[in-house]
Amino acid sequence: MPDTLHLVLLALSWGLYAVLHSLLAATSVKQAVQRHWPRHYRAYRLTYNLLAGALLIPSLWLLAAYPGGPIWRWPAPLDWLANGLALVAVAGFAWSLRYYDTGEFLGTHQLRNAENAAQDEAPLTLSPLHRWVRHPWYFLGLVIIWTREMNAALLVSAVMLTLYLVAGSRLEDKKLIALYGEAYRRYRNKVPGLVPLPWRRLSRREADEIQQQSLDKQGTHQALSR
Repeated sequence: MPDTLHLVLLALSWGLYAVLHSLLAATSVKQAVQRHWPRHYRAYRLTYNLLAGALLIPSLWLLAAYPGGPIWRWPAPLDWLANGLALVAVAGFAWSLRYYDTGEFLGTHQLRNAENAAQDEAPLTLSPLHRWVRHPWYFLGLVIIWTREMNAALLVSAVMLTLYLVAGSRLEDKKLIALYGEAYRRYRNKVPGLVPLPWRRLSRREADEIQQQSLDKQGTHQALSR
């Protein structure tokens, strides 16, 4: 396969993955599935994650199959710095898991407990990383992506994934504003979305205040819906 065609197919595969992944995560799609198949909706999150893994296969295969040589390599000692930053990002992922409900994230919790709500009603939780950046996993992913040595296929993948994370962070912000209202708007105005900025961060007190504001909103909403 000619290099240009290979890279075009790779870019298209990442674009298709981004569209399908975002579409399946949309609240409107979740609500439609809940309306039409209410008994099976509890498996939606788990099915979504399994599909997300399966949809990655074509892109990863095209990436691995690319025969081209490197575009750039990190010279010493920058290679140590790049790999060190990537390891710190991986450690950040592992450390941040303590602030997430892994079962709920994977979908096994909903399946075991027969939960059929189409909207996530969990309170807004701001981990230490969330005090520096609104989407810490996206940021850590970008660190890993852009600290790698690049060939053409890796560069195409890095660009496509970066565009997807930028677009995905904005879609995620819209969903969170709809869910948490003014509390999330206040948070968004104070903390950057993808790249931490030392002069824009939350103190522990501010994070606690925003989380309490979110809880108060949810309590009011639940009282009105009774």
